[in-house]
Amino acid sequence: MVAEQSKKAKTEEKVEEEQIDEELVLSMEKLQEIQDDLEKINEQANDEILKVEQKYNVIRKPVYDKRNEAIKSIPDFWIAAFMSHPALGELLTEEDQKIFKFLSSLEVDDAEEVKYSITFHFNPNPFFEDAKLTKTFTFFEEGTSSLAPGTTIATATPIKWKEGKGLQNGVSHDVKIGDKRALPEESFFTWFTDDQHSENEINDEVADIIREDLWINPLAYFNNDSDEEDSGGDDDDEEGDEEDDDEEGEDGEEE
Repeated sequence: MVAEQSKKAKTEEKVEEEQIDEELVLSMEKLQEIQDDLEKINEQANDEILKVEQKYNVIRKPVYDKRNEAIKSIPDFWIAAFMSHPALGELLTEEDQKIFKFLSSLEVDDAEEVKYSITFHFNPNPFFEDAKLTKTFTFFEEGTSSLAPGTTIATATPIKWKEGKGLQNGVSHDVKIGDKRALPEESFFTWFTDDQHSENEINDEVADIIREDLWINPLAYFNNDSDEEDSGGDDDDEEGDEEDDDEEGEDGEEE
C-alpha cells in the first residue's frame, strides 16, 4: 500500500514537472515572438532615422561650406583645434604638426548611406604635391557587390611625397641620406595611409572622433586652446603680483 502511494506520488510529480516544462517552453516561445516583433520595429526605426540623418546632412552641407570659408581667415585654426583635442592631439607627432601648419580646411562628406569620407585640404607645402588628401570608408550590403555582406573597406589617397620627404621604409618626414630613424607606432599619417579591409564594420576610432566630434564643432576645441593660453597668462600675472607683494613685505621688514 505504502509502495503504491509512493509510486503514485512520483508519477504525479513527474506529470507536474512535465507540465511546468511545457508551460516554460510555451512562455519562452511567446517571449521570442515578441522579441522578434521588437527587432523588426527597431530595424524599421533605424532605417527611418538613417533617412532623416541623410536628409539633414544634405541640408547642413552649404552651412559647413560657409563655415569653412570663415575658418580660412583664422590662422592655424585646424592645427590648434586638433592639438587641443584630448585624443587627436596625442596622435599628431612633431613631424605631423609641421605638415598640419599647412592644413587649410577639413571636410566630412556623410550624405551617402553606404560610405563617408574625410578630406584634408592643404596649402602648397614643402612636404607633398597633393592639394587634398581623402580617406573613404565604404560599407557593402547584401547584393551590392561580390563581397560578403557587412564588408567595410577603408581607402586613402596615395600621398605624392616630395623628394626627401615621406613615410616610406619607416623613415621620418624629413628624410636624410643614411637616416633610418623609425617612426612612432602611431601618428596621423600612419593612420591615414593604413588601408583596411574587414568582413565586419571597421571600428576606426580616429575617423569616428573626427566625423562625430571635431567636425561637428571644431570651434569648441579652438576656443579651448585660446582659453588655456589666456589662463596661462592670468597665472603668470598672479605669480608676478605675488612676487611683488613678497618684495614689498621684505622692504617693510627692513625699514
